[in-house]
Amino acid sequence: MDKNEIIKIIESFAPPEFAEDWDCSGRIVDLAGLNDISKVMLCLTVTDNIVEQAVKESCDMIISHHPLFYVPINYKDINIYCAHTNLDRASGGTTDTLIENLELPKGLVVGDFLRMIEYKIPVDDFAKKLRKISDNLRVVNNKNITEIKKIAFCAGSGSEFIQEAFDNGADALVTGDVKFHTAVESPIVLFDVGHFESEIPVLKVFENLLKNHVEVIFANEKSPFKTVL
Repeated sequence: MDKNEIIKIIESFAPPEFAEDWDCSGRIVDLAGLNDISKVMLCLTVTDNIVEQAVKESCDMIISHHPLFYVPINYKDINIYCAHTNLDRASGGTTDTLIENLELPKGLVVGDFLRMIEYKIPVDDFAKKLRKISDNLRVVNNKNITEIKKIAFCAGSGSEFIQEAFDNGADALVTGDVKFHTAVESPIVLFDVGHFESEIPVLKVFENLLKNHVEVIFANEKSPFKTVL
């Protein structure tokens, strides 16, 4: 399939104009002489290991969620495309996929990146539900809340939206990458499931968009963090 048609399919789902100004979504490596794509590798983050996997698997293109702000010279022999904050914002994108993966009701859009659901559940029970997708779950509960009724979600690194979630009536926020001082000051319950764990489900979106047009495989990747029991 023509590379430009693949990109057109992705961008019809996650329009590039949805991306933040600072973002590098789009064509990361665009090889002029390689437009005919027969096999695509999907990944969350492009690394040396991912590029090596793609070459070994005879892929013509890598499609990732995270962008590259610097492209190493050894990455420049394969097409690389990413959909980042535009995929986060898109309906059915990163955060919506996280909610769906948890088998929860569809979230209401709040602002650009937050999703909100009405869901009454004890804090401990909800934590158990999240443990099914994340061994690295951390919980912040400064007010010792026992039950939550309205939950905000932001896949990836979304702790900057704690106040926005609180202002919109959320009792809790599910996200990743929560820092110490942010946790100390949080007025709501925080469920930090990990950046990787919250975003990896979105690769299925790429697969569903492309599987009828080109061969699609998933990279072998995992969170850099390991839980030690």
